[in-house]
Amino acid sequence: MSYQKVKVGIVGCGNISPAYFRGCGFFSEILEVVACSDIDMSRAESRAQEFNIPKACDVQTLLNDPEIEIVVNLTVPKAHGEVALAALEAGKSVYNEKPLALSREEGKKMLQLAKEKGLRVGCAPDTFLGAGIQTCRRLIDEGEIGEPVAAFAAMICHGHESWHPSPEFYYEVGGGPMFDMGPYYLTALAVLMGPVKRVTGSARITFPERTITSQPKYGKKIKVEVPTHIVGVMDFASGAVGNIITSFDVWAGELPRIEIYGTEGTLSVPDPNGFGGPVRMWRGGEWREVPLKYEYVQPGRGIGVADMAYAMRLGREHRANGDLAYHVLDLMHAFHDPSDQNRHVNVESTCRRPDALPLGPVKEALAQ
Repeated sequence: MSYQKVKVGIVGCGNISPAYFRGCGFFSEILEVVACSDIDMSRAESRAQEFNIPKACDVQTLLNDPEIEIVVNLTVPKAHGEVALAALEAGKSVYNEKPLALSREEGKKMLQLAKEKGLRVGCAPDTFLGAGIQTCRRLIDEGEIGEPVAAFAAMICHGHESWHPSPEFYYEVGGGPMFDMGPYYLTALAVLMGPVKRVTGSARITFPERTITSQPKYGKKIKVEVPTHIVGVMDFASGAVGNIITSFDVWAGELPRIEIYGTEGTLSVPDPNGFGGPVRMWRGGEWREVPLKYEYVQPGRGIGVADMAYAMRLGREHRANGDLAYHVLDLMHAFHDPSDQNRHVNVESTCRRPDALPLGPVKEALAQ
């Protein structure tokens, strides 16, 4: 069955944008990118030429285009809320890069405005829709490891100043390892385990100043404004307990990315920053690799936008939705709050565990 394409405008043509241009192009049967914009117009024009986009323009011109239904917001984190709210005010649904916003208040305002206007809010990451995590979701739902009782997640590295061309924002408010990489891990955990009801956490800044060793800003000093090593404990609504570590302060480590511990076995979940495997499961006294139950594709960062577009045409809920993204935002703040306040934090938000993808080719699965 064919559907009327959803026209898309992309705001922000920086480092992550090629993944979205390619990803939206992969789903060309439902998505059509018709315009792009950036605070640096030369960058927007360059991306338009590179990816054959009909129009490079300023943000207001893009928002005023009556054909555009979804604005994909790829601005830096501190601009996510402002740009998303402007898109919603202009009558467009919006799909944000992570995080949804910097503050809970801004995130709530976004969701409320969308509700009032009958629009949609979506948010990265969409990697949980890939073959690896969807296979893990199906294994859990089918009882392959029994009842999940605990989870562990770890993202540890020494930061991004050694490779990113402009890494300053990783150490500004809205950055840090929890707000940068935490969305991948927390979204995956919410998809696999369901929402979280209570957390506590500890956080610190280990290196108050960082030196860029990548080009073109080699040698520039960065003042660190946010915690760079965060450890959290989660009580899931299901009764399971989880731990998470996110750090830019570790030179090397061998911790697993995500493991789910059940009453009958253990599931080793692949890197939530990717779409594939491997998926490994321990049961009956041995580890084995589990074949992916879904077609593995590497679309870039477009599958969440495509799922949102199909959902708009079919009248169903999209999976990388605003409630899920807000719950993740709420959790990220909630890990920092108890470190500052020396207490546990009850999480006010919740979300519905997104539906698993139906089995079959990804393009057919999204169209259901």
